[in-house]
Amino acid sequence: MKDRLQEFPGPSRRSAADKPPSRGHSGFPRWLVIAAALLVASCRQAGIMDPQGPVGAAEWLLMINATEIMLVVVVPVILMTLWFAWWYRSSNARANHTPDWSYQGSMEFVVWSIPALVVILLGGVTWISAHQLDPKAPLDAQVKPLRVDVVSLDWKWLFIYPEQRVAAVNELVVPAGTPVAFRLTSATVMDSFFVPQLGSQIYTMPGMTTHLNLMADNPGDYPGLSSQFSGDGFSDMRFMVKAVSAADFDGWIAQVRNSGSALDDRGYADLAKPSSNVPPATYRSVDMKLFDRIVDQTELDAKAGAGD
Repeated sequence: MKDRLQEFPGPSRRSAADKPPSRGHSGFPRWLVIAAALLVASCRQAGIMDPQGPVGAAEWLLMINATEIMLVVVVPVILMTLWFAWWYRSSNARANHTPDWSYQGSMEFVVWSIPALVVILLGGVTWISAHQLDPKAPLDAQVKPLRVDVVSLDWKWLFIYPEQRVAAVNELVVPAGTPVAFRLTSATVMDSFFVPQLGSQIYTMPGMTTHLNLMADNPGDYPGLSSQFSGDGFSDMRFMVKAVSAADFDGWIAQVRNSGSALDDRGYADLAKPSSNVPPATYRSVDMKLFDRIVDQTELDAKAGAGD
Protein backbone atom coordinates (compact mmCIF):
# COMPACT_ATOMS: atom_id res chain seq x y z
CA MET A 1 0.00 0.00 0.00
CA LYS A 2 2.83 2.39 0.83
CA ASP A 3 4.38 1.82 -2.60
CA ARG A 4 1.09 2.51 -4.34
CA LEU A 5 0.61 5.76 -2.43
CA GLN A 6 4.02 6.88 -3.52
CA GLU A 7 2.94 6.52 -7.17
CA PHE A 8 0.30 9.23 -6.68
CA PRO A 9 1.93 12.14 -4.91
CA GLY A 10 -0.26 14.94 -3.56
CA PRO A 11 -0.63 18.32 -5.21
CA SER A 12 2.62 20.18 -5.43
CA ARG A 13 3.08 23.51 -3.73
CA ARG A 14 4.17 26.30 -6.02
CA SER A 15 5.38 29.67 -4.95
CA ALA A 16 3.67 32.87 -5.98
CA ALA A 17 6.42 33.46 -8.52
CA ASP A 18 5.64 30.13 -10.22
CA LYS A 19 1.94 30.87 -10.64
CA PRO A 20 0.73 31.97 -14.09
CA PRO A 21 -0.28 35.58 -14.39
CA SER A 22 -3.85 36.27 -13.35
CA ARG A 23 -6.42 36.90 -16.05
CA GLY A 24 -8.56 39.29 -14.11
CA HIS A 25 -10.49 42.31 -15.30
CA SER A 26 -7.47 44.55 -15.54
CA GLY A 27 -7.83 44.73 -19.32
CA PHE A 28 -11.50 45.72 -19.25
CA PRO A 29 -11.01 49.51 -19.07
CA ARG A 30 -8.50 49.35 -21.88
CA TRP A 31 -10.87 47.45 -24.15
CA LEU A 32 -13.67 49.81 -23.16
CA VAL A 33 -11.59 52.79 -24.23
CA ILE A 34 -10.68 51.06 -27.51
CA ALA A 35 -14.33 50.25 -28.26
CA ALA A 36 -15.38 53.84 -27.52
CA ALA A 37 -12.60 55.16 -29.75
CA LEU A 38 -13.66 52.87 -32.60
CA LEU A 39 -17.27 53.98 -32.22
CA VAL A 40 -16.32 57.65 -32.33
CA ALA A 41 -13.99 57.03 -35.28
CA SER A 42 -16.72 55.25 -37.21
CA CYS A 43 -19.11 58.14 -36.62
CA ARG A 44 -16.52 60.64 -37.76
CA GLN A 45 -15.73 58.57 -40.82
CA ALA A 46 -19.39 58.29 -41.75
CA GLY A 47 -19.61 62.08 -41.53
CA ILE A 48 -23.10 62.30 -40.03
CA MET A 49 -21.64 63.87 -36.89
CA ASP A 50 -19.35 66.15 -38.91
CA PRO A 51 -21.69 68.20 -41.15
CA GLN A 52 -20.06 70.38 -43.79
CA GLY A 53 -23.13 72.01 -45.34
CA PRO A 54 -26.33 73.82 -44.32
CA VAL A 55 -28.52 70.77 -44.84
CA GLY A 56 -26.24 68.47 -42.86
CA ALA A 57 -25.95 71.07 -40.09
CA ALA A 58 -29.74 71.45 -39.90
CA GLU A 59 -30.21 67.68 -39.69
CA TRP A 60 -27.52 67.47 -37.00
CA LEU A 61 -29.29 70.20 -35.00
CA LEU A 62 -32.60 68.34 -35.36
CA MET A 63 -31.00 65.17 -33.99
CA ILE A 64 -29.50 67.07 -31.05
CA ASN A 65 -32.81 68.80 -30.24
CA ALA A 66 -34.76 65.53 -30.43
CA THR A 67 -32.24 63.82 -28.16
CA GLU A 68 -32.39 66.62 -25.60
CA ILE A 69 -36.20 66.53 -25.56
CA MET A 70 -36.23 62.77 -25.00
CA LEU A 71 -33.62 63.07 -22.24
CA VAL A 72 -36.18 65.12 -20.29
CA VAL A 73 -37.91 61.76 -19.66
CA VAL A 74 -34.95 59.39 -19.79
CA VAL A 75 -32.72 61.11 -17.22
CA PRO A 76 -35.40 61.52 -14.48
CA VAL A 77 -36.52 57.90 -14.97
CA ILE A 78 -32.96 56.63 -14.51
CA LEU A 79 -32.39 58.80 -11.44
CA MET A 80 -35.73 57.86 -9.89
CA THR A 81 -35.07 54.16 -10.51
CA LEU A 82 -31.76 54.39 -8.65
CA TRP A 83 -33.36 56.42 -5.84
CA PHE A 84 -36.29 54.00 -5.44
CA ALA A 85 -33.92 51.03 -5.31
CA TRP A 86 -31.90 52.77 -2.59
CA TRP A 87 -34.79 54.16 -0.55
CA TYR A 88 -36.98 51.05 -0.57
CA ARG A 89 -34.16 48.68 0.35
CA SER A 90 -35.00 46.04 2.95
CA SER A 91 -32.80 47.65 5.63
CA ASN A 92 -34.56 51.03 5.48
CA ALA A 93 -37.23 50.99 8.17
CA ARG A 94 -38.33 54.56 7.39
CA ALA A 95 -39.59 53.69 3.90
CA ASN A 96 -43.37 53.44 3.89
CA HIS A 97 -44.81 51.28 1.15
CA THR A 98 -48.56 51.49 0.45
CA PRO A 99 -49.37 49.11 -2.40
CA ASP A 100 -53.14 49.25 -1.86
CA TRP A 101 -53.80 52.71 -3.29
CA SER A 102 -55.87 52.70 -6.47
CA TYR A 103 -55.79 56.33 -7.60
CA GLN A 104 -53.76 59.43 -6.85
CA GLY A 105 -54.51 62.56 -8.85
CA SER A 106 -51.01 64.04 -8.53
CA MET A 107 -49.39 60.78 -9.62
CA GLU A 108 -51.70 60.43 -12.61
CA PHE A 109 -51.00 64.04 -13.62
CA VAL A 110 -47.24 63.47 -13.61
CA VAL A 111 -47.47 60.10 -15.37
CA TRP A 112 -49.55 61.46 -18.26
CA SER A 113 -48.51 65.12 -18.60
CA ILE A 114 -44.76 64.67 -18.99
CA PRO A 115 -44.97 62.09 -21.86
CA ALA A 116 -47.68 64.19 -23.52
CA LEU A 117 -45.49 67.31 -23.41
CA VAL A 118 -42.55 65.34 -24.81
CA VAL A 119 -44.64 64.02 -27.69
CA ILE A 120 -45.98 67.50 -28.45
CA LEU A 121 -42.53 69.11 -28.38
CA LEU A 122 -40.89 66.32 -30.36
CA GLY A 123 -43.68 66.28 -32.92
CA GLY A 124 -43.58 70.06 -33.34
CA VAL A 125 -39.81 70.21 -33.79
CA THR A 126 -39.88 67.32 -36.25
CA TRP A 127 -42.79 68.75 -38.24
CA ILE A 128 -41.16 72.17 -38.60
CA SER A 129 -37.75 70.74 -39.50
CA ALA A 130 -39.23 68.27 -41.97
CA HIS A 131 -40.79 71.11 -43.94
CA GLN A 132 -37.66 73.23 -43.75
CA LEU A 133 -35.55 70.31 -44.96
CA ASP A 134 -37.72 69.45 -47.94
CA PRO A 135 -35.19 67.98 -50.44
CA LYS A 136 -36.83 69.82 -53.32
CA ALA A 137 -36.75 73.22 -51.60
CA PRO A 138 -33.99 75.49 -52.99
CA LEU A 139 -31.29 76.72 -50.65
CA ASP A 140 -30.83 80.37 -49.78
CA ALA A 141 -27.69 81.67 -51.49
CA GLN A 142 -26.44 84.71 -53.38
CA VAL A 143 -25.15 82.66 -56.33
CA LYS A 144 -26.93 80.70 -59.03
CA PRO A 145 -27.29 76.99 -58.24
CA LEU A 146 -25.28 74.46 -60.20
CA ARG A 147 -27.45 71.89 -61.91
CA VAL A 148 -26.29 68.27 -61.87
CA ASP A 149 -28.16 65.26 -63.21
CA VAL A 150 -27.43 61.99 -61.41
CA VAL A 151 -27.97 58.51 -62.85
CA SER A 152 -27.36 55.39 -60.77
CA LEU A 153 -26.08 52.43 -62.76
CA ASP A 154 -24.86 48.93 -61.94
CA TRP A 155 -22.71 49.69 -59.90
CA LYS A 156 -21.51 53.23 -60.39
CA TRP A 157 -22.72 56.81 -60.47
CA LEU A 158 -22.99 58.99 -63.57
CA PHE A 159 -22.96 62.76 -63.01
CA ILE A 160 -24.07 64.95 -65.91
CA TYR A 161 -23.46 68.70 -66.01
CA PRO A 162 -26.07 69.72 -68.61
CA GLU A 163 -25.18 73.42 -68.68
CA GLN A 164 -21.46 72.68 -69.02
CA ARG A 165 -22.14 69.69 -71.32
CA VAL A 166 -19.65 67.40 -69.59
CA ALA A 167 -20.06 64.29 -67.46
CA ALA A 168 -18.15 62.29 -64.87
CA VAL A 169 -18.32 58.83 -63.32
CA ASN A 170 -17.85 58.21 -59.58
CA GLU A 171 -16.53 61.73 -59.04
CA LEU A 172 -18.59 64.85 -58.42
CA VAL A 173 -16.77 68.18 -58.54
CA VAL A 174 -18.73 71.20 -57.28
CA PRO A 175 -17.85 74.76 -56.27
CA ALA A 176 -17.87 75.33 -52.51
CA GLY A 177 -20.47 77.81 -51.32
CA THR A 178 -22.68 77.21 -54.37
CA PRO A 179 -25.99 75.31 -54.07
CA VAL A 180 -26.21 72.19 -56.19
CA ALA A 181 -29.62 71.32 -57.63
CA PHE A 182 -29.75 67.60 -58.31
CA ARG A 183 -32.12 65.68 -60.55
CA LEU A 184 -31.80 61.99 -59.89
CA THR A 185 -32.97 58.79 -61.52
CA SER A 186 -31.91 55.18 -61.91
CA ALA A 187 -31.20 53.31 -65.11
CA THR A 188 -31.55 49.92 -63.39
CA VAL A 189 -32.93 49.24 -59.91
CA MET A 190 -33.69 51.55 -57.01
CA ASP A 191 -30.65 53.03 -55.29
CA SER A 192 -30.09 55.69 -52.66
CA PHE A 193 -27.85 58.74 -53.15
CA PHE A 194 -26.19 59.78 -49.90
CA VAL A 195 -23.37 62.18 -49.00
CA PRO A 196 -23.38 61.98 -45.17
CA GLN A 197 -21.44 65.18 -44.47
CA LEU A 198 -23.62 67.28 -46.78
CA GLY A 199 -27.03 65.99 -45.76
CA SER A 200 -30.15 64.20 -46.91
CA GLN A 201 -30.16 60.90 -48.70
CA ILE A 202 -32.69 60.42 -51.48
CA TYR A 203 -33.77 57.48 -53.60
CA THR A 204 -33.14 57.08 -57.30
CA MET A 205 -35.85 55.08 -59.06
CA PRO A 206 -36.17 53.88 -62.66
CA GLY A 207 -38.66 55.85 -64.72
CA MET A 208 -38.93 58.56 -62.05
CA THR A 209 -37.12 61.80 -61.19
CA THR A 210 -36.35 62.95 -57.67
CA HIS A 211 -34.88 66.28 -56.61
CA LEU A 212 -32.32 67.24 -53.99
CA ASN A 213 -30.54 70.47 -53.05
CA LEU A 214 -27.22 70.39 -51.20
CA MET A 215 -24.28 72.70 -50.65
CA ALA A 216 -20.74 72.33 -49.31
CA ASP A 217 -19.72 75.24 -47.11
CA ASN A 218 -15.97 74.73 -47.45
CA PRO A 219 -13.58 73.11 -49.94
CA GLY A 220 -12.84 69.47 -49.21
CA ASP A 221 -13.43 65.85 -50.17
CA TYR A 222 -16.70 64.34 -48.97
CA PRO A 223 -17.37 60.60 -49.51
CA GLY A 224 -20.68 59.54 -51.03
CA LEU A 225 -22.28 56.15 -51.34
CA SER A 226 -25.38 54.17 -52.16
CA SER A 227 -27.28 53.29 -48.98
CA GLN A 228 -29.73 50.99 -50.78
CA PHE A 229 -28.68 47.41 -51.53
CA SER A 230 -28.73 46.87 -55.28
CA GLY A 231 -26.87 43.65 -56.00
CA ASP A 232 -23.39 42.18 -56.15
CA GLY A 233 -21.43 45.41 -56.61
CA PHE A 234 -23.35 47.39 -54.01
CA SER A 235 -20.47 47.67 -51.53
CA ASP A 236 -18.25 49.30 -54.18
CA MET A 237 -20.88 51.79 -55.35
CA ARG A 238 -19.10 54.80 -53.89
CA PHE A 239 -18.05 58.19 -55.17
CA MET A 240 -16.21 61.30 -54.00
CA VAL A 241 -17.61 64.81 -53.84
CA LYS A 242 -14.82 67.33 -54.36
CA ALA A 243 -15.78 70.83 -53.30
CA VAL A 244 -13.36 73.36 -54.79
CA SER A 245 -13.19 77.10 -55.28
CA ALA A 246 -15.13 78.69 -58.14
CA ALA A 247 -11.91 79.30 -60.06
CA ASP A 248 -10.76 75.70 -59.63
CA PHE A 249 -14.17 74.46 -60.74
CA ASP A 250 -13.95 76.50 -63.94
CA GLY A 251 -10.46 75.12 -64.49
CA TRP A 252 -11.70 71.57 -63.99
CA ILE A 253 -14.48 72.10 -66.53
CA ALA A 254 -11.96 73.42 -69.05
CA GLN A 255 -9.67 70.47 -68.43
CA VAL A 256 -12.50 67.95 -68.88
CA ARG A 257 -13.56 69.55 -72.16
CA ASN A 258 -10.05 69.09 -73.55
CA SER A 259 -9.57 65.46 -72.53
CA GLY A 260 -11.38 62.17 -72.41
CA SER A 261 -13.98 60.81 -74.77
CA ALA A 262 -17.53 61.83 -75.68
CA LEU A 263 -20.47 60.20 -73.95
CA ASP A 264 -22.46 59.31 -77.04
CA ASP A 265 -24.97 56.48 -77.44
CA ARG A 266 -22.25 53.88 -77.86
CA GLY A 267 -20.29 55.22 -74.91
CA TYR A 268 -23.36 55.18 -72.69
CA ALA A 269 -24.20 51.61 -73.78
CA ASP A 270 -20.73 50.50 -72.68
CA LEU A 271 -21.00 52.44 -69.43
CA ALA A 272 -24.41 50.98 -68.62
CA LYS A 273 -23.03 47.43 -68.57
CA PRO A 274 -22.80 46.06 -65.01
CA SER A 275 -19.36 46.64 -63.50
CA SER A 276 -17.90 47.40 -60.08
CA ASN A 277 -14.83 49.16 -58.72
CA VAL A 278 -15.03 51.59 -61.62
CA PRO A 279 -12.33 54.28 -61.35
CA PRO A 280 -13.34 57.93 -61.74
CA ALA A 281 -13.58 59.09 -65.36
CA THR A 282 -14.74 62.15 -67.26
CA TYR A 283 -16.37 62.80 -70.64
CA ARG A 284 -15.60 65.91 -72.65
CA SER A 285 -19.11 66.13 -74.12
CA VAL A 286 -22.55 64.72 -73.43
CA ASP A 287 -26.02 65.05 -74.88
CA MET A 288 -28.03 67.55 -72.82
CA LYS A 289 -31.12 65.34 -73.20
CA LEU A 290 -29.41 62.13 -72.04
CA PHE A 291 -30.96 62.28 -68.58
CA ASP A 292 -34.48 62.71 -69.96
CA ARG A 293 -33.95 59.89 -72.44
CA ILE A 294 -32.83 57.57 -69.64
CA VAL A 295 -35.93 58.41 -67.61
CA ASP A 296 -38.21 57.84 -70.62
CA GLN A 297 -36.52 54.59 -71.59
CA THR A 298 -36.66 53.08 -68.11
CA GLU A 299 -40.32 54.09 -67.84
CA LEU A 300 -41.10 52.35 -71.13
CA ASP A 301 -39.17 49.26 -70.01
CA ALA A 302 -41.13 49.21 -66.75
CA LYS A 303 -44.47 49.44 -68.58
CA ALA A 304 -43.40 46.72 -71.01
CA GLY A 305 -42.39 44.49 -68.12
CA ALA A 306 -45.69 45.11 -66.36
CA GLY A 307 -47.56 44.22 -69.57
CA ASP A 308 -45.72 40.91 -69.86
